[in-house]
Amino acid sequence: MSDVVVVGGGIVGLACAYELAKAGASVDLLEYGRTGMQATNAAAGMLAPLIESHGPGPMLDFGLRALRAYPAFAEELSPTGIDVELRIDGILKAAMTPTDIDALRSRLAWQQGRGLTIDFLDAVTCRELEPRLGNRVTGGIFSSDEGGINNQMLSLAVARAAAERAARLHAETPATRFETDGGRITSVLSRDRRFAGDVVVLAAGAWSREIAGIPSAHLPPVRPIKGQMLALRMDPSAPLLRHVVWAPRSYLVPRRDGRLVVGGTVEERGFDDTLTAGGLLALLEGAWRAVPAIEELPIAETWVGFRPGSRDDAPMLGPSGIDGLIVATGHHRNGILLTPITVETVSAYVLTGRLPEIVEPFTPERFSRRHAQSVSTNGQIAAGQVRP
Repeated sequence: MSDVVVVGGGIVGLACAYELAKAGASVDLLEYGRTGMQATNAAAGMLAPLIESHGPGPMLDFGLRALRAYPAFAEELSPTGIDVELRIDGILKAAMTPTDIDALRSRLAWQQGRGLTIDFLDAVTCRELEPRLGNRVTGGIFSSDEGGINNQMLSLAVARAAAERAARLHAETPATRFETDGGRITSVLSRDRRFAGDVVVLAAGAWSREIAGIPSAHLPPVRPIKGQMLALRMDPSAPLLRHVVWAPRSYLVPRRDGRLVVGGTVEERGFDDTLTAGGLLALLEGAWRAVPAIEELPIAETWVGFRPGSRDDAPMLGPSGIDGLIVATGHHRNGILLTPITVETVSAYVLTGRLPEIVEPFTPERFSRRHAQSVSTNGQIAAGQVRP
């Protein structure tokens, strides 16, 4: 069985480490800070492939498959004793203008029949579902088979599960350089330590281009997408909302502990971690228009996260074009949702040398005019690549 080095300790890297260790690989995971504390920690934890989608296509199919995999994925983590708070209890996408209503009705034309229950609700029915919605809400669509998960608890559970499978998780251990021999990745350097591996999985999110040693032609085209977010404090025994509400200008995600997470701006600002008055104002105003009662809630926390975005905002999964280096990044705002299917497909490639068909639209080589030489056209690992 292979020796694997996973670079990146967010939810994708942690889950890859867990799955590969479970399969018998010897796994080292390198994270420059604490595991699960970057984009994973900053997320809202929504599982909303249909509500969030802009139209049918491979990305929607990928997300729906991930959603259906979540109950089994969460159950597999239950022996850790950490409750990941999986909730498949529905998401309401609210409308506030006639234009919003028209847009929601047009969405139903392609959303219905995708295997999830989704219905149009008038204003009265919306307020029966969520009585604290404001009068500006004139209707909505409710997707009863979508929901959310506590992303912080999820990363803790996956880290514990990986460690229990003997994966070695190295926090405060930044990957500084990839080493190659004959055009093949052989090890990863971290300061004065060297981690050798038959396979390296690059899952460093928005930082995936920051590690030396990869030729520029093979660097994944990933960039940071800044998101400002905040959390309000509700009374856990009498929360303002019981379902995720996606309003035209922000989304509101209630948590069991009484937090109401409000997100999230989408900004092309590089790694600028500044919280701005304009960003927070936009979030609060959008939330207030949907649920006016939030104005009485105390602000519990504010923060900034950096989503890893690719050129087409879809993930990059599979061979990098360099022997031994596999890419798992670029998930943008869907990293939490896509974790189960990402792990399934990346692990399948490491262990069998084949990419599942559903991943073909998301290989990094879609951004290159030429296919990586280490991969044949049918998705098999070329001669000399590691097999278990």
